[in-house]
Amino acid sequence: MATKQNVNQGDERLENVEEALSKTELWIENNQKTLWIIFIAVLVIAFGIYGVSRYNKKRNENASAQIFKAQQYFESEQFENALNGDGNNVGFLDIIDDYGSTKTGKLAAYYAGISYMKLGNYEEALNYLKKYNNNDQVLSAMALGAMGDCYMELNDLQNAATYYGKAAAKNANDFTSPMFLMKQGLTYEILNDYAKALNVYQTLKNDYPSSSEAFEVSKNIANMQEKMK
Repeated sequence: MATKQNVNQGDERLENVEEALSKTELWIENNQKTLWIIFIAVLVIAFGIYGVSRYNKKRNENASAQIFKAQQYFESEQFENALNGDGNNVGFLDIIDDYGSTKTGKLAAYYAGISYMKLGNYEEALNYLKKYNNNDQVLSAMALGAMGDCYMELNDLQNAATYYGKAAAKNANDFTSPMFLMKQGLTYEILNDYAKALNVYQTLKNDYPSSSEAFEVSKNIANMQEKMK
């Protein structure tokens, strides 16, 4: 009896499966045109993404091949040639114009910003440093810190302190973070905001105790505590 019941249940399940398959086949038949449109659209998108990826890769390779001489000029502190080229080789500004959206183009924006800063053109330096949005652990922090330096030179101390703080927090590490925390603390001292300076110095000492800045900051902390009495 139990066997017969199991057989009947099996037949019912088979009928349900067959009915579901029939409905699926009917739905597919009624929506063939829509399905083909979707299929073609997916293919177009997939090939488009692949094509854009290859195109961007090729552009970045071209930019990497062209930026080398400008980097050499930068390293030798020939910042005008680094920015504008030498007549035979392109400079960072040309790389940005032609390949600005590539990884190398964004790196050129960082170099251009630092070059302008070294030349004393702080507004232009800020303009290019803001275009650098790569996630490189060190350079992303250095770019924010350089913006702090530019604001400091422009006597915009509040923005300087803000960007030093951003630089310290960006990809926090034992190399750049204590350096920019020290700069932020010193900036707050100039602003006579001793409470904020003290807080920054204490953060530096507590979070980066092995850094060279931490060995120097105790006197800054004592100085701020004295001024706040």
